[in-house]
Amino acid sequence: MEKVQPHISYSSKKSQVISLEKGKIPPQAVDLEEVVLGAMMIDKKGVDEIIDLINPDVFYKEAHQHIFAAIFQLFKTGQPIDLLTVASQLKKDGNLDVVGGEYYLIQLTQKVSSSAHIEFHARIILQKFIQRSLIKISNEIIEDSYDESTDVFDLLDTAESKLYEITQGNIKRSSETAQNLVIQAKKKIEEIANKKGLSGVPSGFEKLDKLTSGWQPSDLVIIAARPGMGKTALTLSMARNIAVSNNIPVAFFSLEMSSVQLITRLISSETGLSSEKLRTGQLAKHEWEQLNVKVKHLEKAPLFIDDTPSLSIFDLRAKARRLASQHGIKIIFVDYLQLMTAGGSQKGGGNREQEISTISRNLKALAKELDIPVIALSQLSRAVETRGGSKRPLLSDLRESGAIEQDADIVSFIYRPEYYKIDQWDDDEQAPTDGQAEFIVAKHRNGGLDEIRLKFIGHLGKFENLETFDTPVEFHSRMNSAANDDTFKPDNLPSANDAFGPDSLDDLPPEDDDHGVPF
Repeated sequence: MEKVQPHISYSSKKSQVISLEKGKIPPQAVDLEEVVLGAMMIDKKGVDEIIDLINPDVFYKEAHQHIFAAIFQLFKTGQPIDLLTVASQLKKDGNLDVVGGEYYLIQLTQKVSSSAHIEFHARIILQKFIQRSLIKISNEIIEDSYDESTDVFDLLDTAESKLYEITQGNIKRSSETAQNLVIQAKKKIEEIANKKGLSGVPSGFEKLDKLTSGWQPSDLVIIAARPGMGKTALTLSMARNIAVSNNIPVAFFSLEMSSVQLITRLISSETGLSSEKLRTGQLAKHEWEQLNVKVKHLEKAPLFIDDTPSLSIFDLRAKARRLASQHGIKIIFVDYLQLMTAGGSQKGGGNREQEISTISRNLKALAKELDIPVIALSQLSRAVETRGGSKRPLLSDLRESGAIEQDADIVSFIYRPEYYKIDQWDDDEQAPTDGQAEFIVAKHRNGGLDEIRLKFIGHLGKFENLETFDTPVEFHSRMNSAANDDTFKPDNLPSANDAFGPDSLDDLPPEDDDHGVPF
């Protein structure tokens, strides 16, 4: 028995020795922290270089966190930053004794003579902080993974969300003061003024952009319509305007059409060649030239299309984070909401209405997380078809869930009267509805409502601004100048019905760009 006891005791001690992970010293660079803080107190240039690069949390030593917070407070209020002002601010905050008093601050300033290489040092401190954050998150993931009650898809989503925050250098902040938020708001207003009133991503439709000031960051926008109204055509037109005309990175998630089908529709829209011609390949010589020349702009556009079928909200969030991190996308399109699934995060089965509620709620959360607009298409119920009158959609027609209306910042509808054999608009002018559509903004959390008319070009599958020419004289003048040009193709001359349609001017000479003709 005496031989057995030591063996058991030894085995027990051995198992304790193996588990030493928690005894490791976390990654740190305290000496560089001292150098950076000292440089900031003796040289204002050092403060300007790194004040927006790091925050108090990145410092390993608690005393250094308090010192940087004091420096940051002085910077925000426009006060000078030196040994005396920092000591005064720490005293005001009640942290002077915590950091070691004025003697410790003097020691920090004596460690450096200038702010040279301060940015390089600050980035090393930031890297150590990221390493510590990864260790912390990894431990949390390990602990959660042993919890059998945790849904695996929720666990994956949480893990990826936390890792995304680290890659963006955007570890969750605490609440901010009104003073700080007012300063941010004033800066944003100044930026908007410089952009001539557009604070968001421009859709390319003038009246719509005037109403919304562009699609706003963190907004969830729902565009709903009955089948055949042109939901995909409208969002493709927007994606084209944003990516091709403005060179803004766009992510387009298509659950209905393949990526090749979508790009073919964009080629049709860009070149003015009908989808039928592109499908059959029966193009004349000049049409092949037209295709090769005009498709070059589309090839260079920062447009990313994902056609994964039955995409879950978890997969979409993971893909969106990756695109935001790697390509800096500024807007997301989802075509369309009812084809998505809630994935494993939908507990207990639930009904379809609850699933759609989960999806819309997560889309809004994604928009806020990435701070970009998310535009999701949605189907409308058949109640529109059974209703008499103009058959304009209403908010109550949103299919399967009232949560869509609640979560969305903007709810809009596409309405084409000619689809219902309605020849005239139901207004005082009673203008013909042929080739026209109405973009109805029925809910706008941060702005007004409106009904904006657009031009719909069916054979090209695209939408454009309705008013392209100010007067008939301007139109005929431009047609005459085009007819005298050697490159003008008689086959492309617009008919009387299309006299004021921008789709008929695809082959006008380049010098007409200054009149606002879309090419």
